[in-house]
Amino acid sequence: MMARTAVWTAVLAIVMMVASVTGCSTGRRVDLGEGAAGSLVAAIAGEPDQLDPHKTTAYFSFEVLENVFDTLVEPDGNLQMRPALATSWEVSPDQRVWTFHLRPGVKFHDGTPLTADDVVFSYRRIIDEKLANSDKFSAVTAVEAPDPTTVVIRVSRPTPNMLTNIGGFKGMAIVSRRNVESGQIATHPIGTGPFRFAGQKSGDSISLVANPDYWDGPPGVPGVTFRFISEPSTALSALQAGEVDWTDSIPPQRVRQLSDDDSLRLAVTPSNDYWYLALNEAHAPYNDVRVRQAIAYAIDRDAIVAATSYGTAKVNELAIPEGNPWYTPYDRYREGGVDKARELLSEAGVTPGDLDMLVTTEYPETVTAAQIVADNLAPLGFTVKIRTVDFATWLDEQNSGHFDMLMLGWLGNIDPDDFYYAQHHTDGSSNAQKFSDPEVDRLLDAGRVETDHAARVADYARAATLIADKVSYIYLYNSSVIQAWNPALTGYEARRDGAVRFRHAVLDADGSASR
Repeated sequence: MMARTAVWTAVLAIVMMVASVTGCSTGRRVDLGEGAAGSLVAAIAGEPDQLDPHKTTAYFSFEVLENVFDTLVEPDGNLQMRPALATSWEVSPDQRVWTFHLRPGVKFHDGTPLTADDVVFSYRRIIDEKLANSDKFSAVTAVEAPDPTTVVIRVSRPTPNMLTNIGGFKGMAIVSRRNVESGQIATHPIGTGPFRFAGQKSGDSISLVANPDYWDGPPGVPGVTFRFISEPSTALSALQAGEVDWTDSIPPQRVRQLSDDDSLRLAVTPSNDYWYLALNEAHAPYNDVRVRQAIAYAIDRDAIVAATSYGTAKVNELAIPEGNPWYTPYDRYREGGVDKARELLSEAGVTPGDLDMLVTTEYPETVTAAQIVADNLAPLGFTVKIRTVDFATWLDEQNSGHFDMLMLGWLGNIDPDDFYYAQHHTDGSSNAQKFSDPEVDRLLDAGRVETDHAARVADYARAATLIADKVSYIYLYNSSVIQAWNPALTGYEARRDGAVRFRHAVLDADGSASR
């Protein structure tokens, strides 16, 4: 989740900007003094909160770190899991033992060979320190390295989503023990990925240089410089002026116009990402499901989508979008509106008052949506106090429970477990809203072990319906991945999981933007 809430991260989210916030100005290409000449310049909408892939939950961090670290397996463009650091794997007949065989000859950026011990260390670190994605290892009883090229993961129950658990990049990178134990991972991360970390200029940019020994072949560009440009119109102007080569900070109101612009390539890719509101159930009166339902009825999702995405997103009252094989139809809150909301508040005996809504400048759509939410809830008697903070503060406030309502998104979701468990299980690692329901817990636990596909579909359909009925989240919409790049940039693919991979990118020197 982009909490990106963790991502997405929180967070983890795809950034579709509509509001103006402070950012870097356009100008000549950034030179950190440590990057490579001719590097691809990418404009992202915010600065990574940290560089340790096991600890961050921010999408801006993953955009950079996706290019520095690898996972054992990884999703392809269709989100099917494929070999990465592991070339093959087997699962035992009883579904209790997974055996992975490592790719030979892989080295970390400092020249240290990758071995099975590094994988064991990485996974044990996540488990033992209860880091952001520890819930994905809830069934794991042991991680072993019987030899330098073999990793064995033992589980207490069948785990049909094992590959998506370890292959979705968010927090599942294989790290260097030396890099972690020295503490340098926080300032100079070392991975096995296509690019190595070169330097960081706080508030401005991060530079990477190509790893010529990368197992999938050397990258097609000598490096990547990530510039932090939070204002979408500034990022777009920089792209059009030839000051950057790629950006995912595109004003959504410009999408239709840009579709006919031959000076750039535009991608609007339907995604599995979703945006939501969450009410803190540790705070009265939001511990009453009727109050949460009243707010869900009163929210004008169409207005939020129109204001934040200009038609590039699609309203959805559940997390998983139509077209996804795990999609469940649901439209409970489309009818009733303010009248139904008033009825529920009266039934609950609640007199609305102030509501503290937490949003962040680094996801301007949350700021835009907050005003619509305030307008939607005013007729009910709620006075929404919009609290706008930077993303690091947003994360701190979410984690400490210092909010009545917040808005953010989750991205990079593949398996239904990614959409629901961490967010809505009583013991979920990202259940900041403190939702707890025994039947939802039972269904989410069942979905994690069910190997019969039809039965698993039924479990998640029922869980999703209950989550919406009981308003753990107020789902708003599924967004699109919106990116644009220099036509001289080839070999890059806009992915519906939001992963930003420049390993195969090539920048034609003759047709590239001026330097």
